[in-house]
Amino acid sequence: MAEVTITLNGRTYRLECGDGEEEHLLSLSDMVGDRLDGLKKQFGQVGDDRLLLMSALMIADELSEATKKLDNNEAQQLSADDLVKSAEIKAADQISAVADRIEVLSAALGDETLSSSAD
Repeated sequence: MAEVTITLNGRTYRLECGDGEEEHLLSLSDMVGDRLDGLKKQFGQVGDDRLLLMSALMIADELSEATKKLDNNEAQQLSADDLVKSAEIKAADQISAVADRIEVLSAALGDETLSSSAD
C-alpha cells in the first residue's frame, strides 16, 4: 500500500492508495485544490469545512452532468441500434418476399416451358 501526502487549503493530509495510484491521487487532489483556490478568491476564507463542501458539491455536480450526458448518449446509441436491427429485419422480410415471388415465377415459367414443349 502506497502513501501520498497532499496539501489542501494549507492543511496537509496523508492518504493511502494502491501501489501505482499515487500520481492519479495527486492529480485528483490538484483538481480539488484548484476548486478550493477558485472558491477562496470568490468568497474569501469562509472556513475549511465549508470550502471543501462547496468544492465537493461543484465536482459532484459536474460528475452528475457528465453522467447524464453519457446516459443520454448510450440511450441514443441504443435507439440507433434498434433502428438498424429494424431495418435489417425489414430488408430480410423483403428479400424473402422477393425470393418467394421468384420461385412462383420460376414455377410458372417451368409450367409454360413444359406445355410449349408438349405442343
